[in-house]
Amino acid sequence: MEWTGRGIVLTTRKHGENDVILEVLTPDRGRHLGLVRGGRSKRQRPVLQPGNEVQLVWKARLPDHLGQFQIDPLTLRAGDLMTSSLGLTGVQHLAFLVRLLPERQPYPSLFSAVSVVLEHLNAPETAGALMVRFELELLRELGIGLDLSCCAATGTREDLAYVSPKSARAVSREAGLPFHDKLLPLPPFLVDGQRQAGSELTWSDITQGFHLTSFFLNRHLQESEAGDSGTRAQLLGALEKRYREDFPWNF
Repeated sequence: MEWTGRGIVLTTRKHGENDVILEVLTPDRGRHLGLVRGGRSKRQRPVLQPGNEVQLVWKARLPDHLGQFQIDPLTLRAGDLMTSSLGLTGVQHLAFLVRLLPERQPYPSLFSAVSVVLEHLNAPETAGALMVRFELELLRELGIGLDLSCCAATGTREDLAYVSPKSARAVSREAGLPFHDKLLPLPPFLVDGQRQAGSELTWSDITQGFHLTSFFLNRHLQESEAGDSGTRAQLLGALEKRYREDFPWNF
């Protein structure tokens, strides 16, 4: 059994003295693990850092075996990511999120989304919004997709301001106002055509976006009896610090 493809490094763990078990996200085979012989060597270690993209050859005697990876570097972005707490915590949070998915199931859209987020992790003005959008896409793949296309109560597509925690559907400002304390705020940047051209994202927009996705992700974690890694809190702390440094007028 053998296949070839690209993969984004998520994590590695030591196996014996010189080898590692590598966890990657691939476009066609999803989250996949395999043994890398000599993965702890000076030559291999820089390549097997989280966030890097590598060329993979996976071989195993049977399809359900762990198998072995042969790797070659493609895009080595880990060095830049590790220079900031935002890049480092962002990679860790992405790995945690992807691990919520079953192994060896193809998620090509998520692979592309992870690549985009990784390319912008050191840019706070875009990293937060991209991570929120990635979490929304992940929720969809987990079967908890939010419907933000129109108001659940009236059908209007205008002035959508809330999300129902029960139905995961958008609600307009007028329809939701009497129940605003029971609804989740919907930041404008998540609604097509609702964000004004040229307007900057505020820290309030970002925190509302994470609050929205966190509600549904936390419910999924509780229902699946999975633990929270705490990476979101670390990411938000790093994001807030960068926002305060670069965009103090947004607070």
